[in-house]
Amino acid sequence: MKKYIPYILAGIAGIAFLLLSRSPEEVTFSPRDYDEIMASGVLRAVTEYNSISYHVQSDSVSGFDYELLQAFATQKGLKAEITPEMSFENRIKGVLSGKFDILATGTVVNARSKDSLLFTHPISLSKQVLVQRKPADEEDSLYIRNQLQLAGKVLHVIKGSPALLRLHNLMNEIADTIFVKEIELYGPEQLLAMVAHKDIDYAVCDENIARSSLQDLPELDINTDIGFTQFYSWGVNKHSPILLDSLNKWLDDYVKTDEYKELCNRFFN
Repeated sequence: MKKYIPYILAGIAGIAFLLLSRSPEEVTFSPRDYDEIMASGVLRAVTEYNSISYHVQSDSVSGFDYELLQAFATQKGLKAEITPEMSFENRIKGVLSGKFDILATGTVVNARSKDSLLFTHPISLSKQVLVQRKPADEEDSLYIRNQLQLAGKVLHVIKGSPALLRLHNLMNEIADTIFVKEIELYGPEQLLAMVAHKDIDYAVCDENIARSSLQDLPELDINTDIGFTQFYSWGVNKHSPILLDSLNKWLDDYVKTDEYKELCNRFFN
């Protein structure tokens, strides 16, 4: 349970910050492209607090997306300012408003997300999976073995998650209703803990994040797929095409390096 304390504290700290920082005059932002970012010397990014993207371990910060972004910023001579944000919707809004230059967390690229942002070349592959507890026995009625058994079940999903579109399509495929509860205050790893501790029965989560938690939560089962494997990428504002081009050119070279392979091995294998 100690692993999840930072997520709880992060949520409390975020709420406290919002309450204390309100002022009559709101700070305004506008989208920046590559030249403006280089002139400022600062790259502003938003990511998610989880074991894959960004997390605090002992006295240091780690994470696949965190370290990848730091490598890009260092190569460009920029200082990376990275803000963890649990809400998927707030991450998108932050990039759309110009508060952040980059959505630096693996995000599913689909028709809906492409309407909002420009996306980099693929950074990773993953899929949405059902998170449930392992069956108590062969007759365990709570255990779901295939997608058809989702009919009538209540699934918990992060508010605004790309998984919502997949679940909507899945309802059409099985010709039945799946009840979906969108969770606003928690991140995916908190949902995992809630399933493990029987607060809820089912959640839908990114497979990479779910798999990284299995060692700490061995009672969980993630063997039922909700969706197919998809590309995950970073996003930028549609007014930042040169930034996108710079990221893509850098990524094309960086993914060929031993440093990138070592980074993938640490977080995905």
